[in-house]
Amino acid sequence: MDENPATAPLPGDGPLDGDPGLQPERTALAWGRTVLTLIAASAMSLRWIPDQGPFVLAMFGLTVATGTGIYATQRRRYRRSVEGIRAGHLTPDTAAVFWTAGACVVLGALGVCLVLS
Repeated sequence: MDENPATAPLPGDGPLDGDPGLQPERTALAWGRTVLTLIAASAMSLRWIPDQGPFVLAMFGLTVATGTGIYATQRRRYRRSVEGIRAGHLTPDTAAVFWTAGACVVLGALGVCLVLS
């Protein structure tokens, strides 16, 4: 046995889903970065409240709602990914992608309106 004891895997080590590439974890981290970006964008938008008033509050509300929605459904998406990998058939969660893309388009349009006003 030439296996180094310091680097040998412990019993029970390894991904729970048997995916050596850890695809569900990478996807969960990407969604987590999306939530963090939305929260940062919503916090930055608050500095325009004195100048823009309720318009900025609407933008802030949409950003927080989008981030909260992503965060609230992240565990379901993760479980779905793990089960799909185990079953050998995983379909993309197109609804989540379209909702997020739609929210980003609306937030972008609101941002342009904010800058132009």
